[in-house]
Amino acid sequence: MSILSRFQTIKDTDKRRAVHTLVERSTPDFDFFFMVTLAVLMASFGLLIGSVTIVIGSMLIAPLLYPVLGVALGLSMSDPLLLRQSLWTVTKALLIMVGAAALATLFFSATHGGSAMKETAITLTQAKPSLLLLLVGVIAGIAVAYALVKPKLSETLPGIAISVALIPPLAATGIGVAALNPTLAFGALAAFFVNVLGIVAAGMATFSLMDVYHLRETADRTLVHEAVRMAREDEKAKAVDGEVKEKITPPDAS
Repeated sequence: MSILSRFQTIKDTDKRRAVHTLVERSTPDFDFFFMVTLAVLMASFGLLIGSVTIVIGSMLIAPLLYPVLGVALGLSMSDPLLLRQSLWTVTKALLIMVGAAALATLFFSATHGGSAMKETAITLTQAKPSLLLLLVGVIAGIAVAYALVKPKLSETLPGIAISVALIPPLAATGIGVAALNPTLAFGALAAFFVNVLGIVAAGMATFSLMDVYHLRETADRTLVHEAVRMAREDEKAKAVDGEVKEKITPPDAS
């Protein structure tokens, strides 16, 4: 049995579940941006103090891989709604994470001295794009797309997230910005985009082999459901803010 036939025999129920999960987990809500911010802060401090363990931990909690795969899924489905949302999620996350990493670096510099930050920046300058990074992205893209449609393989997703290493390059970019080191900033950012390119290309090819085009309705329905959920959560948050303001606002003297 060929590899192609293996992709073709995947059940529609598994593919539908994978599409729903991918769209749901790449929704640009508060939870997503909160977790990626925490992840890049952890990665930044891990890089600054030279702790590989902390950097690995940051990659475990970051959901950034999902909207990147969302771009691949949107392209394979020719779904402009999913593609637009996924691109927006990745772009906004990139800006937030680079900014957070820069702030973390400035805090580190204030507490440990500029010489320590300069030494770290010089070490991280080695983070540059390469063909190997592209191949890692390709392999990870195939692996995560296939694991999404295989319930028994879903537990391998954290390991894939670690292997593709999307968070450290963004953390290094923020460190380069804070250190005023354009070589580090642009080199790390280029490494990030090379990884993303590999993931998107491989993910798009894998989803196409699975023939997920006919599941556009599932993706669009999940997008609408998530938009409604986000609106309700925003309304609840605003209501809570209003109640808090009423409690802390002193009554009029009159």
